[in-house]
Parts: sequence; structure tokens; C-alpha cells
Amino acid sequence: MRRKRVRRINITAAMAIAALAGSAGMAQDKPGFRDTPLLPDGKWKVHDADRPHPEVVTPGATPGAPPSDAVVLFDGTSLDAWEPTGQPWRLDNGVLTVPTREEGEGASTLVSKQSFGDVQLHLEFRSPNPPEKSSQDRGNSGVWFMERYEVQILDGYDNPTYADGTVGAIYGWKPPLVNASRKPGEWQSYDIVFERPRFAADGSVERPAYVTVFLNGVLVQNRQPFLGSTIWRDVGTYEAHADAAPIQLQDHDSPVSFRNIWVRPLPEAALSHDAMGDHQ
Repeated sequence: MRRKRVRRINITAAMAIAALAGSAGMAQDKPGFRDTPLLPDGKWKVHDADRPHPEVVTPGATPGAPPSDAVVLFDGTSLDAWEPTGQPWRLDNGVLTVPTREEGEGASTLVSKQSFGDVQLHLEFRSPNPPEKSSQDRGNSGVWFMERYEVQILDGYDNPTYADGTVGAIYGWKPPLVNASRKPGEWQSYDIVFERPRFAADGSVERPAYVTVFLNGVLVQNRQPFLGSTIWRDVGTYEAHADAAPIQLQDHDSPVSFRNIWVRPLPEAALSHDAMGDHQ
């Protein structure tokens, strides 16, 4: 009886060792297939075992916090990433605020020192409370991509104005799909994907700029094209420019506040599916 039990134990142990060895061998092999049809991109097969894996990015610890691959433009501690065109913007208790203009003084736009092309941007803003003035003079600012293409910031809560100038609008062109504005004095968030325009060698537009905008988590622009650079009281037009340029925050003589601003420069592979045709 003892010999049979020992023999059974030895067989069981051998099977366990073999199973572990098999598992190790499977772990070393790339998961996937090499005998499946070729995908339309002409490079990879369905479930291709050799297709490169995505880069690992660690999400922010809390909603809205910057992920590990973000360029932090403002974290509440300094304005090192920005340059004002006029007087400095106010930094107080982790909040950045448009400065008050003195009589006869011009605007002080805040310009990022770093240039960007295609980006994902997150920022949070707050309109003054109690609200001052009305329409375009109430809580007015804006996010300007590449110093040309504006997504409007405005106090949009119970504040009638022209439709293509309210919060969430592509200024002077497309009103937001809905008004998802919070009350004055409450923090609001923008999450924006901006795709820069592409120009031919002769300066003509091969592909316009596109923007997708979430205001307070609500979709307000769904991959809308820009007509061109934003122009007040006129139709936007394109003029060929570099592939990267600064981001601007607008001074419209209203004490709008900002916090938690970061961007993720996007690779060519992030472009919309109809952009270039070849996406890996």
C-alpha cells in the first residue's frame, strides 16, 4: 500500500511540474495568432501576435488629475509654463485669475511657452460670482489652440448672448450642442481633443482643424471642423502655419479663474480615422 501511494504521489508531482513547465512556455510565447486574415491597413493580421502593444500610461489618481504622460501647464503652484503678453496674471491659493485692467490698459493674454499641435487638453475654470454685466461681458475668456482657433469660455448660466459666442461654442462658427453650464462661482471643466490642420506644400488646406469638446462631462462639440482662424465679426479663414504653436488663455477684461491645466500631445496614430488612411 505504501509503495502504491508513493508512486501515485510521484506521478502527481510529475504532472504538476509538467503543467508548470507548460505554463511557463505559454507565458514566454506571444499571445495571438499568425494564421488569420490581413487587416485593411496591410500590415497586421486579425489578433496579430506580433502587433506592438500600446504604451502604458498611468491615469490620474482622481478624476481630472493629469495622467503620467501629460504636460502639466498649471498645477496651482507656479506660472513657469506661461508668459503673459501684458501684466502678470494673479496666482492665489492655487488659483489663476485674469488680472484687473487699469484704465486704458490693454489685454494680457496668457501664452504657453511650449508649442503644441494635436492635443488632448483638460482645464477647469470659474466665472465670477456674483456675476457682473451680461452677454459677452460676463465671465468671458477663451482657449485658443495654436494661437488661432478658439473654444469660447463664458458665463453661460441664465446669460443670453448670440449662439455662436456662448460657452462651449467654436467662437463665431458653431454653437454647442447643448448648454451644460454650471452656476457662476462653481468650478467647470473642459476636456478637449484638438486636431491641427494639415497644409500642402503650396499652403492650401489638405485637412481642416477639428475639435471635440466636453463641457462638465457633456459632449458639446463632436469633431467639428474649424472654418479657419477665429476672427471677431467675420468668417474664419486659413493661412498656412507651423505644425506647432502655443496655447493661449484669453483676457477679455473679466476675472475668470483657472486651475488644473494639462495637455497630452497626441501622436499621428490618434488622428481621426479618415485623416491619413494609414493608422498603426
